[in-house]
Amino acid sequence: MKVLKTYLLLMAGAALFQQCSFSQSSHSKTDAMDNKDKKNTVYSRTDTTKVNLGDEEWKKLLPKEVYYIARMKGTERPWSSKFENFYEKGTYYCAACGNPLFKSDTKFDSGCGWPSFYEPVSKESIIYTEDRSHGMVRTETQCGRCEAHLGHVFNDGPPPTGLRYCINGVVLDFEKAQEAEKKYNEKKQEKPNQ
Repeated sequence: MKVLKTYLLLMAGAALFQQCSFSQSSHSKTDAMDNKDKKNTVYSRTDTTKVNLGDEEWKKLLPKEVYYIARMKGTERPWSSKFENFYEKGTYYCAACGNPLFKSDTKFDSGCGWPSFYEPVSKESIIYTEDRSHGMVRTETQCGRCEAHLGHVFNDGPPPTGLRYCINGVVLDFEKAQEAEKKYNEKKQEKPNQ
């Protein structure tokens, strides 16, 4: 009977503190992803081709911290992400492959310790899978292009969707809206009107 009470208390505690995950990484938030310095041949913010690489190939392409989260389904420590209290306008991309994931205007402060969004860029941006780890049943979110583990989605977010995409900041890259607009205008000038 005592074992059953302990089990029920543990399950209630897990439900009460329903966050992305309870596993913690010993990596610091200064170990940020910078694809410009890496030779990640699959990283593209425009290519929509699915990426299907083996573990060894991903290990060669990704920094250790990104590999740990994206490929081993790890979780960064809560409140350790540089994107937790980040309010720049722009787009968040998958740090493993460059797939656009979230716009900054869908980001909100959920208080859970991880960057949170209420809606992805498109239906194709995210794939959803059942996650039964840590004694809970949750919905895992993965990149729609390379299937990198991003985090989880919960039904306790704000309107209009009521969803909270709880995402590991380590697997996010960000581009400011002004930079994206500048690049767009530069490309537009390169191509004469036809």
